[in-house]
Amino acid sequence: MSCQCTNEPACRTRTPEQAEKYNELERYISTIPLEKVPDRKRGYLIQILHKAQHIFGYLPEDVQKYIAERLKISHAEVYGVISFYSYFTDKPVGRYKINVCIGTACFVKGAGKVLEEFKRRLNIKEGETSGDGKFFLGSLRCVGACSLAPVVMVNDRVYGNVTAEKVGEILKECTD
Repeated sequence: MSCQCTNEPACRTRTPEQAEKYNELERYISTIPLEKVPDRKRGYLIQILHKAQHIFGYLPEDVQKYIAERLKISHAEVYGVISFYSYFTDKPVGRYKINVCIGTACFVKGAGKVLEEFKRRLNIKEGETSGDGKFFLGSLRCVGACSLAPVVMVNDRVYGNVTAEKVGEILKECTD
């Protein structure tokens, strides 16, 4: 599949792995009826960003520009959506994406202490990735599992009733 972007030098410098990721994103975008429903291009943006973040792990600037070009909208519009929604990130995340829910129920039941313990053990701040690229630490407003508060998500796995004392066990599972 040929490169769809207008920045040919960027296309030529991609590694084979990056090229395959762009091809996967292009295959996905090609299933969306952009030309049949031009008024909905902005409506498809979040859907495409979700898929792109799933493919790339985050949304680097060149991916944002590629999506903007494909939707024929400005890069500023794409970046505006990414920076507004906390789900999206334009920074690389670690192999283990740890998110502590800080919604009301979780916070009241001790999520702040859990988050502080992750920071201490990983020696990183919220929103950062560890130096070895293994862990990313973030927070979410609510994951919809209030009965399990406080909740921690590691990638797609949900841990409930987490305490600061359980943080070590969670991290150990990531290294096994």
